[in-house]
Amino acid sequence: MTLDQFKYIYFLGIGGIGMSALARWFRVNGYEVAGYDKTPTALTSALQTEGISIHFLEDVEQIPVAFRQNPAETLVIYTPAVPKTHQEYVYLTESGFTLQKRSQVLGLLAGQMKTIGVAGTHGKTTTSSMVAHILRHSGVNCAAFLGGITNNYGTNFLLNEPADDLRSVVCVVEADEFDRSFLTLFPHLAIVTSTDADHLDIYGAHEAVLESFGLFVSQIEPDGTLFMKKGLSLVDKTKATVQEYSLQEGDYHSQNLRIENAAFVFDLAHPNGTITDIQLIVPGFHNVENAVAASAVALKLGVSADAIRAALNTYQGVRRRFEYILKTDQAVLIDDYAHHPAEVSAFLSSVKALYPDRELTAIFQPHLYSRTRDFAEGFAESLSLADHVILLDIYPARELPIEGVSSELIFSNIQAKSKRQSTKAELVDVVREMKSTLLVTIGAGDIDQMLPYLKEVLKDQ
Repeated sequence: MTLDQFKYIYFLGIGGIGMSALARWFRVNGYEVAGYDKTPTALTSALQTEGISIHFLEDVEQIPVAFRQNPAETLVIYTPAVPKTHQEYVYLTESGFTLQKRSQVLGLLAGQMKTIGVAGTHGKTTTSSMVAHILRHSGVNCAAFLGGITNNYGTNFLLNEPADDLRSVVCVVEADEFDRSFLTLFPHLAIVTSTDADHLDIYGAHEAVLESFGLFVSQIEPDGTLFMKKGLSLVDKTKATVQEYSLQEGDYHSQNLRIENAAFVFDLAHPNGTITDIQLIVPGFHNVENAVAASAVALKLGVSADAIRAALNTYQGVRRRFEYILKTDQAVLIDDYAHHPAEVSAFLSSVKALYPDRELTAIFQPHLYSRTRDFAEGFAESLSLADHVILLDIYPARELPIEGVSSELIFSNIQAKSKRQSTKAELVDVVREMKSTLLVTIGAGDIDQMLPYLKEVLKDQ
């Protein structure tokens, strides 16, 4: 199958972060694009503003007529979150349309270019967006399909300049292990940030997660390079050259790491020298490590030390990744997408390092019943880094409730100065009562909907 045979592209689940990036690519490249999603969001509104037709009712008649009348010229891209009983899915399947998962189509697109795949159970969105920003800022012709909205560009998709030879274009792809999607990619360069147990509702066991990452790195081009977090067990899984990185050790690592004016500043040691005085607007020990990995790829692609420093000094991060919502002398509110114990620990450790003289209040919304069940003790341990914890109910996302699983599994083991459970409806009053000057919200659900109200509470104090 080639993309040249299609004129119309229809998306089932167009509002997802990855699906919307693909929709934009096809729209910009001259295809007719339309789609369905369950609920309107800021992303679907942005797509509609760009001229893409979207509807929110499960109704075959709302698929544009031209699409329905031309099944041979219409490619349907769907997300696994759409149930097989969905009316439109059933109709399109039975009517001779070509249906492909997002990951399959992304693999087709990326395969035409020199691909950089950024994988890992955490850190991949920030790291991939850092790579894309360094390349774009440095004048490298690149495309990017990212898993979050970049603050530098206001989008999760960067379009490359036209090129006679697409292999001269670098394509940065966030390589997602969920549903083994990243196995459609055959990258030239790859980063693996972590291989912790996650998505056990899909994989069943950590061993299956490790096996999947092993398969991913085996698909790196033999003359390519794997940049691997030091300590991961992937060296014997790939024919590519392997170089290691971490915060303090490896072929690439940080030196002279310090905090100046609530920002992380460091030198980057690499096999051919050192890049001095890199300053990150986006703080966090984990973000320094992500920057080390992104810089390793940029160096491999021939970007200069000065260009890398200048790019990282202007990198503004990704929405919901260590995002400052309020930052004054009186009060600080930070939001983060962390939804795994390792991510929560990394985030809270960094916040405490930045503000050692303030008591830290953390609001956490667990994401998924299965993840809460599998990592309850780990979440309790990581949240105990905060001085005060407010724990919300579980955000179910794609799951039905699991008997005996609630946020109480986490709450009972939290060892903080104070802890309390709250509903979203009660949250504003709880925060107003606590009078915190350093407040963070954590979670991959809809906790971010509360940010405007929490910001007002802190400003009113």
